[in-house]
Amino acid sequence: MENLLENNIEGSIGKQKYLCTITWRNGTLLMDEPENVGGQNIGPDPFSTFLASLAGCTLSTLRMYIDRKEWDIPEINISLNLTQENSGELVTTISREITFSKDVSEEIKERLLVIAEKCPVSKILKNKVLINTKI
Repeated sequence: MENLLENNIEGSIGKQKYLCTITWRNGTLLMDEPENVGGQNIGPDPFSTFLASLAGCTLSTLRMYIDRKEWDIPEINISLNLTQENSGELVTTISREITFSKDVSEEIKERLLVIAEKCPVSKILKNKVLINTKI
């Protein structure tokens, strides 16, 4: 099976509690935890980074579709959060709200809702995910 990314995402942590350095093809991201849990709040925490991936993918997918349809929607905004409930099985619910900088018809909104659900990260999250870990 072929990797989706040309290069692996790499990460490391030293002795500074929670501060992780994550690198990808041409950049570096610092991840940390908020001060109230012992971090220094230097960068986004893992949950924020996870939701940022879904936000970016959703926005890019919608922009490509809107541009292809030549609809006049200059700005798309997104707000995400998540909750978790553990009653025997851990259930995570992601709230994703999409808004626009100008009025959009209900017909177009309905179509864009379908397109948002088809973004690649949404598809990953809605299907079976296996994590193969080795040391």
